[in-house]
Amino acid sequence: MIMKKIILVLFLAVLSNTTIKAQSLLPFADGDRVAFLGNSITEAGYYGSNIWLYYMTRFPERKISIINVGIGGDVVGQMNERFEQDVLPKKPNIVVLTFGMNDSGYSEFNETNADETAKQRVAKSQQNFVLLADKLKAQSKIKPVMMSSSPYDETMENKNNYFKGKSKAMEQVIAFQQEAAKKNGWAYVDLFHPMTEINVREQKKKPDFTITGPDRIHPGRGGHLVMAALFLKSQGLSGKPVASVHIDTKNGLVEAENAKVNIKKKSEQGLSFNYFASALPFPIDSVNGVWENPQTQADVLAVYPFIMEFNQENLKVENLENGNYDLMIDGKKIRTFSADAFVKGINMALLSNTPQYQQAVSIMYLNDLRLELEKKIREYYWLHFNYFKAQNMLFDDSQQAFDKVAEKAKTDWFVRSKMGTYQTARFPEVRAMWEDNIKQLTERIYQINKPKSHLVEIVQVK
Repeated sequence: MIMKKIILVLFLAVLSNTTIKAQSLLPFADGDRVAFLGNSITEAGYYGSNIWLYYMTRFPERKISIINVGIGGDVVGQMNERFEQDVLPKKPNIVVLTFGMNDSGYSEFNETNADETAKQRVAKSQQNFVLLADKLKAQSKIKPVMMSSSPYDETMENKNNYFKGKSKAMEQVIAFQQEAAKKNGWAYVDLFHPMTEINVREQKKKPDFTITGPDRIHPGRGGHLVMAALFLKSQGLSGKPVASVHIDTKNGLVEAENAKVNIKKKSEQGLSFNYFASALPFPIDSVNGVWENPQTQADVLAVYPFIMEFNQENLKVENLENGNYDLMIDGKKIRTFSADAFVKGINMALLSNTPQYQQAVSIMYLNDLRLELEKKIREYYWLHFNYFKAQNMLFDDSQQAFDKVAEKAKTDWFVRSKMGTYQTARFPEVRAMWEDNIKQLTERIYQINKPKSHLVEIVQVK
């Protein structure tokens, strides 16, 4: 009996160890509060906002919160130092930790002892990471996720910010991140290698191409969309359609995935049906938003299969007479397609004038407004952790503190760039108003993101 118990304990230990090593990143659940802890790329907010927009439109009943706790310029040691004062007060139950771009260094790679300096920086980064990892493990209500940095583009044809060997140092950071994730049973998301592969592939055709940006470091809106896609892909969400409907005018409904269909009329000359999709398409933005980086989301669709992986709202109709047909939704003409096009399938997520796409656009704009307020709050935290903390004035917003930082701004561009926001953000009433506005915007989004039933008609063009 004793021997059987020993064998059982050993078996469970092996099983537990196997489970830890095999942990994957699950999709977020209703009520999840997800904090992204990182540097300026995280502070910019776009990849986190894209991930949230996907959930807002794809899972409208699943209310989650994405929390930005990025600060520009941070290395993991600084993230560790502000963990209790910046991360824990937000009460996340998931923390996605990402670092490596700043940890690996910059101009040091142009010095004679670059290899040794890089080695020292990587070692220091690992030491500080262990401290933060211990804090994360001590929080029983927090599930950590490890995410690599997006890449430093060392291969693009550009004379600016070229630091030979930086990518190699970042690989060393990634190696201990992966090992820690495996050891601790954390999910791991790789942004570095897939994005580097895109750079190398596209630069064979266009040497100055970059998925990041002209400075080799900060991705534009398109790069952030790819980052979001890679994260969502790690959650197993690639290939999940917005909706998919297949109708045969002779035999009726063949298939409806993530949608409900009620056919009203059908013939070889057209059909009409009530259509209710359980999700909305993902709206693609065509504006830039990152300083000195003109890249848009639309720009990267040619180099990353975002539409194929995450934005399929398919309508397939068979056995229509040859000819052209108007696709009508709620009495409005959307576009004219041939019968052959309907047989191949129409991706309605690419039709920006459908009512469901326009509904998604309104959500996108409200989410953008939320992000802009969030970025103001992050600028406030940037000043406190990058300047005031060293002056022993953390969260001191007195007139004396303002005068002191205003003097610093005269000689420090980074501080100066935050002063416009800090003039108002230092007042708690203003920050409280921003927080209230963020809450109101989020609540409004979850009020208007519910899909609606639409009348779809396919009308033969005479």
